[in-house]
Amino acid sequence: MTATPPGTRTARIRDWLCAHPLATDAMLAVAVLAAMVMGSFADPHGANGPVFGTRTPDLPSLGLMLLGAAVLVFRRCRPRTVLAASCAVSLVELLAGPPRAPVAMCAVVALFTVAARTDRPTTWRVGLLTMTGLTGAAMLAGPMPWYAQENLGLFAWTGMAAAAGDAVRSRRAFIDAIRERAERAERTRDEEARRRVAEERLRIARDLHDVVAHHIALVNVQAGVAAHVMDKRPDQAKEALAHVREASRSALGELRATVGLLRQSGDPEAPTEPAPGLAVLDELVDTFRHAGLPVDVARDPGQPPLPAAADLAVYRVIQEALTNVRKHAGAGARAEVSVVRVGRALEVTVIDDGGTALAVPAPADPGGGHGLLGMRERAGALGGSCAAGPRYGGGWRVHAILPLDNVREDA
Repeated sequence: MTATPPGTRTARIRDWLCAHPLATDAMLAVAVLAAMVMGSFADPHGANGPVFGTRTPDLPSLGLMLLGAAVLVFRRCRPRTVLAASCAVSLVELLAGPPRAPVAMCAVVALFTVAARTDRPTTWRVGLLTMTGLTGAAMLAGPMPWYAQENLGLFAWTGMAAAAGDAVRSRRAFIDAIRERAERAERTRDEEARRRVAEERLRIARDLHDVVAHHIALVNVQAGVAAHVMDKRPDQAKEALAHVREASRSALGELRATVGLLRQSGDPEAPTEPAPGLAVLDELVDTFRHAGLPVDVARDPGQPPLPAAADLAVYRVIQEALTNVRKHAGAGARAEVSVVRVGRALEVTVIDDGGTALAVPAPADPGGGHGLLGMRERAGALGGSCAAGPRYGGGWRVHAILPLDNVREDA
């Protein structure tokens, strides 16, 4: 079954009817009343089928039709009461004399409502009681013969009303179950994903523990043997050190294989070249010169090598600062890079003259931007600081201070 697209006229009408159930039931009662009035003017025993205009309803029949239609307005809030009242009105019409109006139509609608809003056992009990009550009264005490088509029609209509109401109730229950299941699945989807991630992490952690514990134990034992026999039996010490090397190589291989399980198919390969530093600063500067940005570099070529962490941090600060100059400075801008070692600290300065005109206005808050934030975080991780801001007369200045006392060689 195709759902009605939201926003259409049919969907708006349906939403309004669902939001105003009493008005909907009132319109249904008017429609049932109109159908009963039209049926009261038809004679079902015509030569060629029903004939209109051969009979007219009397005042008591009109009153019963109005009363039966009026109680249908409350069919949702009081379904069983409405069914009892409509059955009583129908019995009065059936037993009072020759039937002049199909008042039992209101009982059919009320029975459908009860079947659609209750459970199946109740539908069977109420449906059988209504069918046998109305049909039996019409056959045994009615003015027409028991085999009259009106009696058979009453039996058929009440049975179909009970069956249709039960089918509607079953379909609503099925749709509600599907909707509730979908909502529950939506709520638990994230929880299930988190649970599976936690289980996978626990499994990988156990694998890593087993690998590291096993090989570290071997390394510890072989290193103890090498230390014990180093002076007296150097050949045996070399053999123990060879075992240490083999165990460490095997541990690294297994760790790489285990952690590799976390990589996805689209992840780039891990870099095999060493981390960049001041050794490749000239290559970095040449790339900006080729892009049209003149850069002057001032540094002491004879300064001792920096720790790996500080070397990488200096490179990244200079790279980000020159990138900002290339992106935001105007035409004809020039940049200057200074790397000076002062005692146990390293000062990095990158300035530019702003060019002839700024391509992008300088930000009001010099602390904004992910690049500046990254430079501050790199400097802060080493215990240093990084400041950036506009220069007097135009341009921009980036100044970073990296203390070398707190930086370990293996950082």
